[in-house]
Amino acid sequence: MELLENVKPHVYKFGDKKADGNREMKNLLGGKGANLAEMSSIGIPVPPGFTITTEVCTAYNTLGKEAVLDLIKNEVEASIANIENLMGTEFGNKENPLLISVRSGARVSMPGMMDTVLNLGINDEVVLGLAKKTNNEQFAWDSYRRFIQMYGGVVLGMKSQSKEDIDPFEEIIEHLKEKRGIKLDTEFTVQDLKDLVYDFKDIVKKTTGHIFPTNPWDQLWGAIIAVFDSWNGDRAIYYRSMNGYPADWGTAVNVQAMVYGNMGDNSGTGVCFTRDAGTGENIFNGEYLINAQGEDVVAGVRTPQQITKIGSQRWAELAQIDEAERKELYPSLEELMPSIFKELNKYQDILEKHYRDMQDMEFTIQDGKLWILQTRNGKRTGAAMVKIAMDLLKEGLINEKEALLQIEPNKLDELLHPVFNPQALKRAHVIAQGLPASPGAATGKIVFFADEADKYKSSILVRIETSPEDLEGMNIAKGILTARGGMTSHAAVVARGMGKCCVSGAGALKIDYKKRTLTVNGHEYHEGDWISLNGSTGNIIEGKVATMEPELSGEFAEVMKLADKYGKIKVRTNADTPKDAKVARNFGAQGIGLARTEHMFFEVDRIKAMREMILAETVKGRKHALEELLPMQRADFEGLFESMGGSAVTIRLLDPPLHEFVPHQLATQKELAEDMHITLQAVKNKVAELEEFNPMLGHRGCRLGNTYPEITEMQTRAIIEAALNLKERGIICKPEIMVPLVGTVKEFEAQEQIIRSTASTIFEERNDTIEYLVGTMIEIPRATLIADLIAEKADFFSFGTNDLTQMTFGYSRDDAGKFLPIYIEKGILKVDPFEVLDQEGVGQLIKIGTERGRSTKPNLKVGICGEHGGEPSSIEFCYNTGLDYVSCSPYRVPIARLVSAQAAIKTTL
Repeated sequence: MELLENVKPHVYKFGDKKADGNREMKNLLGGKGANLAEMSSIGIPVPPGFTITTEVCTAYNTLGKEAVLDLIKNEVEASIANIENLMGTEFGNKENPLLISVRSGARVSMPGMMDTVLNLGINDEVVLGLAKKTNNEQFAWDSYRRFIQMYGGVVLGMKSQSKEDIDPFEEIIEHLKEKRGIKLDTEFTVQDLKDLVYDFKDIVKKTTGHIFPTNPWDQLWGAIIAVFDSWNGDRAIYYRSMNGYPADWGTAVNVQAMVYGNMGDNSGTGVCFTRDAGTGENIFNGEYLINAQGEDVVAGVRTPQQITKIGSQRWAELAQIDEAERKELYPSLEELMPSIFKELNKYQDILEKHYRDMQDMEFTIQDGKLWILQTRNGKRTGAAMVKIAMDLLKEGLINEKEALLQIEPNKLDELLHPVFNPQALKRAHVIAQGLPASPGAATGKIVFFADEADKYKSSILVRIETSPEDLEGMNIAKGILTARGGMTSHAAVVARGMGKCCVSGAGALKIDYKKRTLTVNGHEYHEGDWISLNGSTGNIIEGKVATMEPELSGEFAEVMKLADKYGKIKVRTNADTPKDAKVARNFGAQGIGLARTEHMFFEVDRIKAMREMILAETVKGRKHALEELLPMQRADFEGLFESMGGSAVTIRLLDPPLHEFVPHQLATQKELAEDMHITLQAVKNKVAELEEFNPMLGHRGCRLGNTYPEITEMQTRAIIEAALNLKERGIICKPEIMVPLVGTVKEFEAQEQIIRSTASTIFEERNDTIEYLVGTMIEIPRATLIADLIAEKADFFSFGTNDLTQMTFGYSRDDAGKFLPIYIEKGILKVDPFEVLDQEGVGQLIKIGTERGRSTKPNLKVGICGEHGGEPSSIEFCYNTGLDYVSCSPYRVPIARLVSAQAAIKTTL
C-alpha cells in the first residue's frame, strides 16, 4: 500500500474550465473521467466533480474496503469541498444541499455493465430543504424516491427475486399507478411520491434487516465501494470476456455535482450522437425526455422523443403518425427548446472536431440551462464504422493512417453477415413496427428470458426492455426485440456495439413473461414460434425470411484499398475447396496458406477407396486403392489452383491418424467387409489396431508418409499433374507442398526425397515442368529449435500454431475446455491461448524458428496458418516478428488485411 500512496494522487478534480487530468489519461482516469477533464479544460459546461483512479480499484481488489477508504478519505473530502465551493452548496446541509452522482468509468466504454447512483446525499431532512430551496416539492420528492430505488438496487443488492418477477421497487410503483389510474411517473402527486419513499424505505428494512442509510458520507462510501464491486459483477465479467478486456484494468469512480432534468417542463435529459451510430450518416441525432433524469432515457422505461426536427419526422413516418399529431404530442427538442438545441448543436460540433471521431454525448437541461455530462467515442455498427472513417477522411478531419486505425478489425465481420433476400421480403408478413435500433437481418425462435437464449439454435430475445443483466443472452441470440425504449436505450446501444440486429420501442407488442406470450393486434405468439427482425427498417416479421450474401459497400472497398496501400505482411487463406478459395479471393486473399487434403477424403465417393487403402495388407493393395483416389485428388487440386488464378497454393500432405477414416459403427463395418470381400472380424481387428492412446502424438503427419511412402507419392503426383494440366490451359500455378509434423531433419529429408523424385518422374513423363516448393509445417517445439538445420532443405516454413500451442502448453485442444474457462476466471491465464497467440511462450518459439531458419536461408519464406492467422493481436505479432504472410479462414481475410496495415502504421507512430 505504501507504494500506491507515494506514486501519484488517487483523486483528480475537474470543473470551472479547469482539470487535473486530460483525455490522454484514460488508463488512469477511465474513459469517462478523462473526457470529463478534457471537456472542462476546453470550456464545455460540465458539472464539477472528481475521479477516483482505476489504480484504487485494483488496490481495493487486493487490499479490501477499509484499507482503500483510509487511502482515499482525505482526498475525497477535499474534492467534495471543491465541488461545494464551485456550486455554492454544502454536502449534507439541509437548507442548501449538494447532491452528487456516483458513476463507474472503465478505460473503454462498457454501456450499462457497471453501476450508477444519482441524487446521493438526500435524506428525510435534506429533501425538505431541497423542496424549499427550489420551491418545487414534486422535484425534491421525485429525486428522493429515485435515489432510494437506485441505491437499493446498486448498493444494497435489492433486485427481483426471479426472472418472472419485476424489480421490487418497480412493483411498488406499478401497484400505485394501478391504484391511482395513471400511466406515467410524471403523473404522480407530491403525496404519491412521499408514499413511495415511505414504502421504499419499508421494503429496504424488511429485505435487508437494516434502516436505509441517512448519513450522506455513509451513502457516498457505500456507492464508491459498489462501483468498485461492479467491476467484478457477472455482467462486467461477461462483457470483458466477450471483448477480450483484461480483468486487471479496474474501473475509475466519477463523482459529480447533480444537475437535474426532473425539475419540471423547462428541464430534461437526453443522449445524442454526432453521426448516426447505425448507418454512419453524417446527421446529428439523439433522444430526450422532458422532466426526467438520465437513466430514464437509457433504461428504456419511457420511450423518448427525437432531438432534431428531421429525426422526429423520420420517427413519425416509421410510427405512422401524421405531422400535426407529431408536432403537438412528440415535438423535437429543436422545436420545443430552440435556444437549448442551438447550444447543444454547437457543442456536438466542437466535440466531434476536437476528438476527430463520432461522439456519444449525454446532457441535462436544468431549469433552462444546458450541461454536458459525458462524451465518448460512440459505439457503432460495422457498417457505420467504415462509413464514418471514410467520411472523416474525405472531410479532412483525419488522415489515411488515422482512418485505418479508427476501424476495429473484428467489427468488419458484421459486414460479411447474410442479409434478407429482397424477393423474400416482398412476400413477408409484417406484424408490427419498431425503431431500427441496430441494422441487420435476424431470424429465430422467440425466447423471453436472457438465460434461455441458448434454448434454440437460432433465437430472438423478446423483452419489455433489456437490462445489463441480459448481456449474455443478448450475445447468444440472433436478434433483440423490445417493446419499450428508443434508439439510445440499453438494448439499442449494446446491440450496436455487438453488431447485433435490434428492433426497439415496438409499442404494439404486449409481452406476458409468466404466460410466455407475445401478443400483437390480437394475435398471440408463443415461445418457440419463428419471427424475423429487419434491423434496418424496424419491421417485425412473422416466420422465417430467406437470407442471401451481402453486397459490400463502396466504403468497404475503399478501406480495403487503403489497407493494401499500407499493409506489408501478406494475407492468404485456409481453404480446402474451390468454393472457399473463391470466397477468400473475392475478399482479397493473396493465395492459399493451408489446403488440408484429408478433408477431401471424407466425401462419400472417396471414403470407400480411402478405407480400402487403410485395410490393405500389402504395398500393392494400398497402391491399387490410391490409384482410385488419384484422379479425385488431382481434380480437387485443379479446382483450387484455378480458383486462385496464379497465386501460391500451399497444400499440406495427409496429416490426421488413419483411425479417423475407418468406420467405428457396426453397420458401416459390415458394409465395408462386404465391399472388400473380407470378414467383419478382419475389419474390427484393423480398427482396433489403429486405435491409439494419444492420437495427436501418434501415427500421423509425416510419420504416415514415411511409413506408407505410397501415400506421399500419390498426393505429390496429384498436385504436380494438376499444375501441369492447368499450365496446358494457360493458367500458371505455384504449388507449395507442405510436410506436416516434422520433428527431425531426417523426417523431412525422407519426405522431400519422395516428393522431388515423384515430381521428376512426372516431368519426364509429360516432357514439361512447373516451379514448385517443398516446405514444412513447424508445429513441434523441437522443430523450432533445429530450424536452422531444417532450412538447409526446406523452401519455406509455415507455423501451425494450433498444434504448436497444444504441444508447448501440454494442453489437449479437445479437453482444454474443461479447465481453460476456470483458468481465465482465476487469472491463471488472461486469454484462451488457442484463440489468441501466446506471445510469451509460443511466440518466442516462432521467433526462434524464424531467426534460426533465416540464419541458414536468409530469404526463407515464413508464414502462419493456425487459427491465430485471423486474430488481430496475433497478426500484429507476426508482422513484428518478420513473417511474410498470415493465413486465415476466408471470412477473416478482410480483417487480416486491415490489421496488416494497422501493424505497419503503428511502427511509424
